[in-house]
Amino acid sequence: MAAVTAAQPRSSKTESYVDNKRKEDIRQANINAARSVADAVRTSLGPKGMDKMISTASGEVIITNDGATILNKMEVLQPAAKMLVELSKSQDAAAGDGTTTVVVIAGALLKQCLSLLSHGIHPTVISDSLHKASTKAVDVLTAMAVPLELSDRESLIKSASTSLNSKVVSQYSTLLAPLAVDSVLSVVDPAKPDMVDLRDIKIVKKLGGTVDDTQLIKGLVFDKKASHAAGGPTRMENAKIAVIQFQISPPKTDIEQSIVVSDYTQMDRILKEERNYILGMIKKIKATGCNVLLIQKSILRDAVTDLSLHYLAKAKIMVIKDVERDDIEFITKTLNCLPIANIEHFRAEKLGHADLVEEVSIGDAKIVKVTGIKDMGRTTTVLVRGSNQLVIDEAERSLHDALCVVRCLVSKRFLIAGGGAPEIELSRQLGAWSKVLHGMEGYCVRSFAEALEVIPYTLAENAGLNPIAIVTELRNRHAQGEINAGINVRKGQITNILEENVVQPLLVSTSAITLATECVRMILKIDDIVNVR
Repeated sequence: MAAVTAAQPRSSKTESYVDNKRKEDIRQANINAARSVADAVRTSLGPKGMDKMISTASGEVIITNDGATILNKMEVLQPAAKMLVELSKSQDAAAGDGTTTVVVIAGALLKQCLSLLSHGIHPTVISDSLHKASTKAVDVLTAMAVPLELSDRESLIKSASTSLNSKVVSQYSTLLAPLAVDSVLSVVDPAKPDMVDLRDIKIVKKLGGTVDDTQLIKGLVFDKKASHAAGGPTRMENAKIAVIQFQISPPKTDIEQSIVVSDYTQMDRILKEERNYILGMIKKIKATGCNVLLIQKSILRDAVTDLSLHYLAKAKIMVIKDVERDDIEFITKTLNCLPIANIEHFRAEKLGHADLVEEVSIGDAKIVKVTGIKDMGRTTTVLVRGSNQLVIDEAERSLHDALCVVRCLVSKRFLIAGGGAPEIELSRQLGAWSKVLHGMEGYCVRSFAEALEVIPYTLAENAGLNPIAIVTELRNRHAQGEINAGINVRKGQITNILEENVVQPLLVSTSAITLATECVRMILKIDDIVNVR
């Protein structure tokens, strides 16, 4: 009988072959795509950075150097590059400023990762080391920071000015910075001192004049004129204001249908009924003492008709119509009143009170101002002016960044020097720390430290200075213990940046480094792209 011998299973250890080439190619393609996005915004970093002109498909033109806006408008198709667009959005949400910085840091980190990968270091090792380095970096930054009190208005203004100095409207920073500080401080709630809701600050844009005419208004501003249709009042003292969400017009049938009237007497009856219906409503409104009506925009039918405007004018009630639905919450919070959804609920206690509501001419346009509001909610309005739409839009974006900077300081009350000083100090301290670490970790941390030098390098480059000489001198000054030495792009030399009043919130720097590291770690971990059709 023949002996049956089972075939020996082959040893899989020696025979296995894994194709790593594809993984490396995908990783390299991702890193290169993301770096090209970072390089696109790099030139707009800092006070001497260039602006970008963005032309959209609809023919709209935007001029800006706000990183988040530039990336938002870019049509990025590569998935890894899209992650950098999302990164700047997260920085915008977390800190509001530093949207260009965060992308530039991410780009520099990716460049270092490419060289580490080419040396054969495993992506997971690089990723873990980056995480360690970013945690250490946040500790170093916190140690460098200077505590701040909210009563120190000067420091808050310096910080807002630094944010505005890199914008198109930088020449107006002396006006916009105090304005941003005052508007944020006026909406801080003593019950929740660490929280600022920027929705409580309304920015109204009006064409005409220059940015110098921008003003902070303690009250409400409507970017529309009062209704003049029937000669109604345009100025009202001791105003009792109602915000209504119903229509002062004849009722319509619920479904689309037409009523055929064959007889003139019946037609007269219909018109008479309509008149009586509107008069009845206006009498109820007048009975509460209300003399200013804010009418919400209506979709179903006209919110007011010519007839109702005529009767309202006779009753000496000022009318502002077409108030946007989104603004209702802000208006009612400011006026400390309640919106009225039905004529039956119209009561005096639901009204807001103000000393003056008047129509004001600004250039060739008109706005309605409400001032002297009694028991006013914690809100404020900023009226932004400008000679053309591009300037106004950029002024609004810059003002938003300045408001965010002040908000950061309210929630985390620490200031840190600007001008590339924190990045060089981080680079120096992390470089020294990397020598203590063992093996691959130390090597990766040193690369992280080198990547951070991209910020001072780019600042110098954009200002037309010699970047290598400036960064070498900066390293030297920091090694001698001058932790606040930074690049003064105006003088083109290295000075103590804190004394030059170039300061930024700690939160901007810490969130830029943690978010950039997080994004880079995620890109590193991707080894394949699967397209699902």
